[in-house]
Amino acid sequence: MENVPVQTVYALLPLVAAFLAVPQFLPQLARVRRAGTTAGVSWSWAALTSVNNAAWLAYFALSGFWTALVPAISATLLSGQLAVVLARRGGVPKRPMMFVSAWAMMLLTAALAFGRTGLGSALAVAFALQVTPSVWTVYRSRDTAGVSRGTWLLIFGELLCWGVFGIHEADPRLMVLGATGVLASLLVLARVSWPRAERAPVTQRAEAVVTAEAVTAPSSAGRGRALR
Repeated sequence: MENVPVQTVYALLPLVAAFLAVPQFLPQLARVRRAGTTAGVSWSWAALTSVNNAAWLAYFALSGFWTALVPAISATLLSGQLAVVLARRGGVPKRPMMFVSAWAMMLLTAALAFGRTGLGSALAVAFALQVTPSVWTVYRSRDTAGVSRGTWLLIFGELLCWGVFGIHEADPRLMVLGATGVLASLLVLARVSWPRAERAPVTQRAEAVVTAEAVTAPSSAGRGRALR
């Protein structure tokens, strides 16, 4: 009897993960629109997330995991919308576009050649490929004003649930998925919260210099006239 509440908690973890996954990209979309910038946000991350979740959608359907279809559909559509927004604002980088296209073809080939098992094996490494561009971009960017903390907190919560559930079920794929997601989320959140002087955009610093020069110029001219 004492183990019943604990078992119930473990059984609810996938539902909690699904609940956190459905609105996951809404804060990021709102952040880009509100801030008017995509600084620190990776197009590759958004595109790969859409492609991978479309593949997960097929995998869940083939496996009969109907409750997992809703978050997979939501992530596919919302991350795809984010990729479109990023492309409109900053263009589509050529090499990342080629990589995302090649990865999509590989997933399709795995599914057609080996069915659900082949698709599942390919998706085992999908999340690591998916989050790597986001971590890389946010740490290379001086300005991270476009990154949403809300989205990455939701990602952290979802993948933490899957990781704990994987430990309970002794499922190595879920354990790796959870560990990768938690680590990536913490890295992004740490970078966004990291106060650094150089995080201010270069244009803002340039404007500050111009303003300072404009303020000091009249006083210097006045001193010159006084000396004459």
